[in-house]
Amino acid sequence: MPADHASFACGAALGFLGDLATGDPRRGHPVAAFGRAAAAAERRLWRDHRGYGALHTALCAGGAAAGAALLTRAVRGLGSRRGAEVALTAAATWAVLGGTSLGREARAVGGALAAGDLEVARERLPHLCGRDPQALDGPQIARAVVESVAENTSDAVVGALVWGAVGGVPGLIAFRAVNTLDAMVGHKSPRYRRFGWAAARLDDVAGWPGARLTATLATLAGPDPRGAWRAWRHDGGRHPSPNAGPVEASFAGALGVRLGGTLAYGGRVENRPVLNSGGRPVESADIERAIRLSRRVGVLALGVSMAARPVLRALTGRPRALRTRALRTRALGRGGG
Repeated sequence: MPADHASFACGAALGFLGDLATGDPRRGHPVAAFGRAAAAAERRLWRDHRGYGALHTALCAGGAAAGAALLTRAVRGLGSRRGAEVALTAAATWAVLGGTSLGREARAVGGALAAGDLEVARERLPHLCGRDPQALDGPQIARAVVESVAENTSDAVVGALVWGAVGGVPGLIAFRAVNTLDAMVGHKSPRYRRFGWAAARLDDVAGWPGARLTATLATLAGPDPRGAWRAWRHDGGRHPSPNAGPVEASFAGALGVRLGGTLAYGGRVENRPVLNSGGRPVESADIERAIRLSRRVGVLALGVSMAARPVLRALTGRPRALRTRALRTRALGRGGG
């Protein structure tokens, strides 16, 4: 068991460093390949029906998790198990994390805003979120970027590390598959209102622990812990998303800014509650502050996941170990009779 913990810790750390060094490649990313496969399955399965959407989610997310589990078992069967397990965990961690690319895209928008080039900022914003950028002014774009950095810190970094600590490589892959499906079909457009229901609900469940850990770490690591805790406690539950609410509220309080309010998605306007109403409006300089906070939260989440892995494995592995021990005892008893 200690060897398993060491393999996960080394692999997760190497994968995290790999993401810091390279970010996501422009071509050939494994998540993009999964997205193409999920889109092909959608073309065959789509019906305006929750049952078909649930089948699509089960096939795609379940298939990714099963494939990762089979690959893990195959690697563990190799003679040089330790090095192969570390390499597999490192590759999976690098593939599912998106913190560096998140910061890169946010800085691109922030740089355009700082230079006064609103058109470039509007062109770059869809790389971060699905809002309609054309009607947004500079402060509204800055607010959208900070909100996206906060939410994606949970989705693209912390949540993946949490499920990696719980389930190793299959946990990492399954979480990214669920999160990708939610981004593809989980929104409330006419096409996906029913078909994407299962993906959206599954993503809410899978994202719950990562969102709470993200909010906790943002509160502890941010420049204003009291403000972050106050905003999280007061406003986190008012957001329509059960996971984005705590994360965005804690970031808002930590940075001393005001998030939420009116926004437009795909032609529809939403009037969301204001988070941290006592804060000031977001400025372009706050984008870099949000990125730095996101990076600190990611590093802390890596440490937490590495430290929690032995505890989680002990909790989930104890019944199996007891059953194995009982079977061995029974076998020895029969052999001695």
